Amino acid sequence: MAVVQKPSRLMACARLSASAYSPSFFRGILSPFLTVNSTTVDWVSSASAMSLVGGAGQIILLSMTTTVIHFRRCVITMRWRVDSESRRIHLAVEGSVGGTTVGLHMAADTISDGGRVLWVGLSMPNPDRFPQLFSHLPLVDSSRFHAMLIAGSLDKAVQAIITAASTLPSVELIVLDDWCEASGKIPKNQLELVTKLAESISEKIRLVLISKGSIDASGTRQGTIFPRAEAYFTQAGFELWTFSRSVNNHTRVLTFGDCSIGVKIVDSGLEIRP
Repeated sequence: MAVVQKPSRLMACARLSASAYSPSFFRGILSPFLTVNSTTVDWVSSASAMSLVGGAGQIILLSMTTTVIHFRRCVITMRWRVDSESRRIHLAVEGSVGGTTVGLHMAADTISDGGRVLWVGLSMPNPDRFPQLFSHLPLVDSSRFHAMLIAGSLDKAVQAIITAASTLPSVELIVLDDWCEASGKIPKNQLELVTKLAESISEKIRLVLISKGSIDASGTRQGTIFPRAEAYFTQAGFELWTFSRSVNNHTRVLTFGDCSIGVKIVDSGLEIRP
């Protein structure tokens, strides 16, 4: 909305001469960010000025016209991309925050880059969510997404993955989603199976394990969620990630290594947010 003030009260960022610039000129330079409707009442030829004050989105215009400026806040969004060189990742997630979305987002990016994805879980990806996350890809590219069920036997699933990874071309990402119980200590035999998987596939293939994290009952650690079997996975060469709700609950916090970023879950996946 236009705010009209006397020149003596303006904190001008830019000054333009009314004799040189008309309302149509202002419309041209502001159109990418503003909607401008103007009707000239008395466009004088003497020096006048226009001031744009950014940051808060305030616009101050001298009263040479009845120009009405409707401000549209410009929000720049950016699709999140994996910013880690690690090929072995253990992602610990808070309950119902979108851990599967993180995996599917990574899968879509991998396929977009020409790679193939092996997906293993207790259930198939949500049939409504999957098309949203892959909507920007040609339909034929979805053939490079291979999903299988653990079906209560992790050892058979692991062996099937090892075989598929060695026979299918261009496998670049393997995701195990909810591969263990949601709470409690992860059984040793399951830890040994995923370690066997990590050691049996090519080092060029990124392996992502997604499971529910745990809280720090002692309250001595900083953070809301922590990976289970943390010491085991660290020793096995995995990079530890966490995915949790932000304080305002409108965004999510993704932490990996020494980095922590805010992201928002949208139809197409994850967008970086400050």
